Amino acid sequence: MSDPILDVRNLTIDFRQGASASRAVRGVTFTVGRGETVALVGESGSGKSVTALSTVSLLPEAAEIGGSVRYEGQEMVGAAEAELRGIRGNDISFIFQEPMTSLNPLHTLEKQIAESLALHQGLTGQAARDRIIELLNRVGIRDPESRLGAYPHQLSGGQRQRVMIAMALANDPKLLIADEPTTALDVTIQAQILELLAELKRDLGMSLLFITHDLGIVRRIADRVCVMKDGLIVEQGKTATIFDDPRHPYTQKLLAAEPAGTPKPVPAGAREIVSTDALRVWFPIQRGLMRRTVGHVKAVNAASVQVRSGETLGIVGESGSGKTTLALAVLRLISSQGPVVFMGRNIQGLKSRELRGVRREMQVVFQDPYGSLSPRMTVEQIVSEGLAVHGIARGERRRLVADILQEVGLDPRMMDRYPHEFSGGQRQRIAIARAMILRPKLVVLDEPTSALDMTVQVQIVELLRRLQADHGLAYLFISHDLKVVRALSHKVIVMKQGDVVETGDAEDLFRNPRHEYTRELMRAAFGQTPGNAA
Repeated sequence: MSDPILDVRNLTIDFRQGASASRAVRGVTFTVGRGETVALVGESGSGKSVTALSTVSLLPEAAEIGGSVRYEGQEMVGAAEAELRGIRGNDISFIFQEPMTSLNPLHTLEKQIAESLALHQGLTGQAARDRIIELLNRVGIRDPESRLGAYPHQLSGGQRQRVMIAMALANDPKLLIADEPTTALDVTIQAQILELLAELKRDLGMSLLFITHDLGIVRRIADRVCVMKDGLIVEQGKTATIFDDPRHPYTQKLLAAEPAGTPKPVPAGAREIVSTDALRVWFPIQRGLMRRTVGHVKAVNAASVQVRSGETLGIVGESGSGKTTLALAVLRLISSQGPVVFMGRNIQGLKSRELRGVRREMQVVFQDPYGSLSPRMTVEQIVSEGLAVHGIARGERRRLVADILQEVGLDPRMMDRYPHEFSGGQRQRIAIARAMILRPKLVVLDEPTSALDMTVQVQIVELLRRLQADHGLAYLFISHDLKVVRALSHKVIVMKQGDVVETGDAEDLFRNPRHEYTRELMRAAFGQTPGNAA
């Protein structure tokens, strides 16, 4: 057996703060063979990413690295900066989770890829342009010549991630490190990116170190798995062995952490909370000095929905399909055409002042528990903000905050803390508490679990089910994660490019999808033909 391309031995990483230090990685040992895919798996804070970044000393100055990291026999820990620069981007390349933050929004795709080619290979001019077109073709960007002048915001999420892969491949690396490269992508795009990485690895003979918290992805792509917890590798082995016979309790917990079951049945005679009839959201395309309307972007086209008390309507589809736009129109946060009937009253024509009383009964929980909470406000201030708007006395507000925090599984004594003092799952519970404290009738849940670890996802799904059963809540649940949709929804509508292409009872739709687009989503999510996805 040949020597591994990457050999990590007894790796330790400490982050120093003044006189004290915290240990993020504790004695990690693993190898990556030539042409092999190794997955580092674990929840947020387990040490996966810092372990990967340490391979070429990309950690901040406060980090102290111990142990050994050898790339093709060359020691990387303590290596001179000139040696590291020769390996970074040449022999070892990175793909990161969020391409929008990794790409420069002010530079075209051609300029960003050309910069790497000039720096590492000395390619400029037409030679660089030809190489860029070749790379974009390789990663599946259609008509790459027409895309060279495009900026990152002009591409979809999947296209941006393909560009990041093209940049990583620009210098023919021997080892590609992919840090959660599919987490923010739709299921169909995720499947395409995984297939692309596997194909490139096979064609180019690369090794791949793949970092993720999603074990479903690991099963598809990895030869071996290393499971990390609290800075340690608690179990490692061949992928099939880890999945079929996990030994460590934490590995068993991760494998069991998949949303399962179904919501409680909708009570007989449940009241209809909200309904729409052929709801339409068209955004005008205006051109010329007179800003004349020359066409429309048909974001939502004739969508009819009905949701009762205690019922969840799942809305699924890829990015740009109109899911969130539909929900915002139901909440009257954007303009639309067609009736929106809430609690028996058509609210479509109401003015802002008239809507104020309605707003208390319609709440939203957003995707990102980090971005949706103000870092300058305490938990009490965040959760009670809606109460203040609706005139609830301050003394009463603190009591209500304590009650709702307890209901969502948080200690009321934490209400004077700030968001940065909580984990991702705890922050999402705070966001849910903020929505629930006004005792709404309708809650829009916009990708509320996609930014969370698998075990935390399960906890949030169970919490949402319990709150719905206790309070008869109607949910509009927006997600591209079909496993979570299945666990929460009574009914599902499938959207594509603004159109509702399929709708029906959740279990019926999952067992027997009729539209080809729905089948495509099922295959991408479950890795099986729709009839076997049950």
